[in-house]
Amino acid sequence: MSELILGIESSCDETSVAVVKDGKTILSNIVASQIKSHQRFGGVVPEVASRHHVEQITYCIEEALQVAEVRKTDLTAVAVTYGPGLVGALLIGVQAAKAFAWANQLPLIPVNHMAGHIYAACFEQDLQFPLLALVVSGGHTELVYMKEDASYKVIGETRDDAAGEAYDKVGRVMGLSYPGGKEIDRLAHLGEDRYQFPRAMLHEDNLDFSFSGLKSAFINLDHNAKQRGETLSQEDLATSFQASVVEVLVTKTIRAAKNYPVKQLVVAGGVAANQGLREMMQQKVEEQLPETDLIIPSLRLCGDNAAMIAAAGHVEFAQNKLASLGLNACPSLSF
Repeated sequence: MSELILGIESSCDETSVAVVKDGKTILSNIVASQIKSHQRFGGVVPEVASRHHVEQITYCIEEALQVAEVRKTDLTAVAVTYGPGLVGALLIGVQAAKAFAWANQLPLIPVNHMAGHIYAACFEQDLQFPLLALVVSGGHTELVYMKEDASYKVIGETRDDAAGEAYDKVGRVMGLSYPGGKEIDRLAHLGEDRYQFPRAMLHEDNLDFSFSGLKSAFINLDHNAKQRGETLSQEDLATSFQASVVEVLVTKTIRAAKNYPVKQLVVAGGVAANQGLREMMQQKVEEQLPETDLIIPSLRLCGDNAAMIAAAGHVEFAQNKLASLGLNACPSLSF
């Protein structure tokens, strides 16, 4: 008999509910985006995000079941993101999942949001261990070594800003609409790398990251140019900024894969949708790690979505890692 897991994701500004069969087949993956609501603020406003989740969560559950053509009685379990993320946003998803699980007498599976991003890769091909995952999103930049399912060892992480945070901040400085990362990526393919921004910690003998210096260098360049009345090329700024971020991410990831020999390399998280990162990672893996499989989820699965939560939940469920109805949100959850 097939296993059907209902996944619920509400860690930031996407309300999402999905139904996934046997951890591999997406029957439905409903995502209610809030981007337009947050654009005028230039970033996610937690209170606004929470209110939208309250409005959307019930509709998303109903639509996910309808699109998947399954009944509540067909479901095997409920998987929900309980951290990390915005506490108010997380609470909406957790409470909805607990109520649904209780009302339908279903097991409740707690899922780490970052694990969900990694398991989005399983929709592309079967995961083989050991594997290395580069997880890059708005609030996280981490290198995670996995020797087996649901085993996570963080071997490198950012010491300050995440790559996604740097993109958001630079996007605001450039006057781009939120979220700025997609527009920076587009502009980066049109310009030249004229401004030599720093590559922090690139040659240090560790696997950690730092993007605050890059962000500061960008802001200073922009500020000084405005003070002098100069107009800088948006395309060249985007190209130079992205070149710095991508070189650091790719170089450190390749180094990690050589230090920790793996069968597969997964790039996951919202920033994994970045075309510049995808292209450079593909090129360098082919050149330097020809024996390693590179898996990058399709664009629709890079951003926050509930299918990835259901996929990670499938693995947790197999190991009987369940939660009670006392489950609470854990905004600062780590691996």
